Amino acid sequence: MAEMGAFREAVIGWAAGGPGEPARELAARLSVRAVVLLEGPSDVAALDALAERRGRDLAAEGVCVLPMGGAMSVGRFAGLLGPAGLGLRLTGLCDEAERGYYARGWERAGAAPRGFFVCAADLEDELIRALGQDRVTELVRAEGDLRALETFLRQPAQRDRTAQRQLRRFLGTKKGRKIRYGRVLVEALDPDGVPAPLDGLLTSL
Repeated sequence: MAEMGAFREAVIGWAAGGPGEPARELAARLSVRAVVLLEGPSDVAALDALAERRGRDLAAEGVCVLPMGGAMSVGRFAGLLGPAGLGLRLTGLCDEAERGYYARGWERAGAAPRGFFVCAADLEDELIRALGQDRVTELVRAEGDLRALETFLRQPAQRDRTAQRQLRRFLGTKKGRKIRYGRVLVEALDPDGVPAPLDGLLTSL
């Protein structure tokens, strides 16, 4: 739904100091009911992939999925969109290390304190654990990245890391790779093997 993309861009512009009226007008016209605040585009790719697998069209349901460009921006977005702003329902997904930013942002915005979902380390870590290291390596091979992975694993800095941490780090070593694998890993999950934070987020919408 292209218009939901326009609303998302209007909100991002508003958060950067631009006017709020375009976001207000689009929210009313599109009957936006909820906003999912995510740290970055790889989280968006994973959520979109899971929604598609389950036959959901979030934009058509009035849900805006919004990458903020980092958890430290959550207070600003929550204030503009939540009860103190546009009055939309807020939810989101964050890393354990960023829980405090979300909790404070939710509190300042007057939103429900437990209205977001937390990954143990990050979403990539959750997905790797859900699939298992062997399956993730198979997917890396299928995507044509096995040689790059093997080169990465030969680096001295990787020697003392667990295989789990190596795979997680590898996904972030090239621009766009985390986004691509956000979708690839979710599409490879068993229906009953979706990590709890991601499953809970989509089910809550």
